[in-house]
Amino acid sequence: MKIGVILETKEAEKAWNSLRFGIAALGKGNEVKLFLMGEGVEIESIKDDEFDVSDKLADFQDAGGVLLACGTCIMSRHLDDKTHCPISTMIDCVEMVEWADKTVTF
Repeated sequence: MKIGVILETKEAEKAWNSLRFGIAALGKGNEVKLFLMGEGVEIESIKDDEFDVSDKLADFQDAGGVLLACGTCIMSRHLDDKTHCPISTMIDCVEMVEWADKTVTF
């Protein structure tokens, strides 16, 4: 199955859970794309002692998950030179939703 995940928050627990969901889906043989939108593009700066988002983000990518990030959201936060997230467009988000058999939003 192809699963699209949209993350719209920088809340540590929700970001961590979205990544755990993606990792679990990949572990079951699914293809997973994660689109970061709004505050979600700040995922690399999330610091939390209980929810290690950076570690889960690395695990997600190591497991074969595809990461996309809204370029407009990145630029509006002046993060374009501070992020390793690939800059994508709203068209990329639409195409991910069209590609996916199921889409989940966190």
